[in-house]
Amino acid sequence: MKEKHIYIIGSKGIPAKYGGFETFVEKLTANRLNNQLTYHVACTKENSLKSGIQEKTFVYQSAQCFTIDVPDIGPAKAIYYDIAALNYAIQEAEKENYQQPIFYVLACRIGPFIQGFKKKIEKIGGQLFLNPDGHEWLRAKWSYPVRRYWKLSERLMVKHADLIICDSQTIEQYIQKSYAKYQPKTTYIAYGSDIPQHYLTATEPKVRKWFSDNHIREKEYYLIVGRFVPENNYRAMIEQFMKSTSQKDLVIITNVEHNKLYQQLLKQTDFTKDARIKFVGTVYDQELLNYIRVAAYAYLHGHEVGGTNPSLLEALATTQLNLLLDVGFNYEVGEQAGVYWQKNNLAEVITTVEKYSPQKISQLKEQAVRRIRQDFSWQKINQQYESCFNEGV
Repeated sequence: MKEKHIYIIGSKGIPAKYGGFETFVEKLTANRLNNQLTYHVACTKENSLKSGIQEKTFVYQSAQCFTIDVPDIGPAKAIYYDIAALNYAIQEAEKENYQQPIFYVLACRIGPFIQGFKKKIEKIGGQLFLNPDGHEWLRAKWSYPVRRYWKLSERLMVKHADLIICDSQTIEQYIQKSYAKYQPKTTYIAYGSDIPQHYLTATEPKVRKWFSDNHIREKEYYLIVGRFVPENNYRAMIEQFMKSTSQKDLVIITNVEHNKLYQQLLKQTDFTKDARIKFVGTVYDQELLNYIRVAAYAYLHGHEVGGTNPSLLEALATTQLNLLLDVGFNYEVGEQAGVYWQKNNLAEVITTVEKYSPQKISQLKEQAVRRIRQDFSWQKINQQYESCFNEGV
């Protein structure tokens, strides 16, 4: 088999310093199985500098990385970045005369510009692959005109892509139904997760310090981990928890600053009057975060918009009980390993799970770990991606 070149556009880059797409690219390049595949990864200068990398091009985990310097132009930064990165990638592939290169674009940010890029890609015998991500146009943080842009952009990206790789079956069904007139070619490859091989112990100083600083005890708290945005349903979870009679705490690990959403939430729920509600900031130490997940009584997941959510996979791999908002995205991941709630009945679900026997909790935990091992291991995801890239369309 001859060498195949894959350009990955749309993550902030590797080494991964951020979230989902960045971790995906990190894992994809780290666990490469086929030496005939060469990955080329677009990176923002900001991301590279965080790892002390100054060079315009560099090699990381056998991937050829190129850095794009993005000017600080506000919300349009991401669009500028994708355009500049895709431009660079196409020019390089043409100059090097790579045969049948694949340009894999993560997220639907540059739809209004994609037709011109598609013509250039076709001209050099390449293909355009797309990961549509989640429903960006539904996110509450965007104003109405921005949401209209995201919807238009999604439609045009889907129209021109040769293959759409969905990390959620719910997203794949939505693409097929919403854009049937384009007869989109889609495939499903999940996001991945690992079962941690090593855990911190309860006696380690940083563990004891974190629990002591936050006045929390092992197995005596429910846990939320996620971005502080409206579509993750913080209001519903906090209101319902306050209605519950649980003696446990609700520990919230998020990037909260005392911003507009925080003030709004405070006004709506008056949560500071409930000593059980504890916003504890962020935890970037992955080992410590794994321990916090393991030591929780249960994990609460309120994400409503998006594909396979990384924090949900991490919870299934570590936390004994997982209480998930009952939407398609979450059910397809959790299946029988999750306990499901609606926005108006979480308090009742909390009362129910606190009566679970140790055997029932253990059974759900085993199901969750099995689910990750069988369907979401990074090794399996990598194999699926590599065969997809090898075959093309």
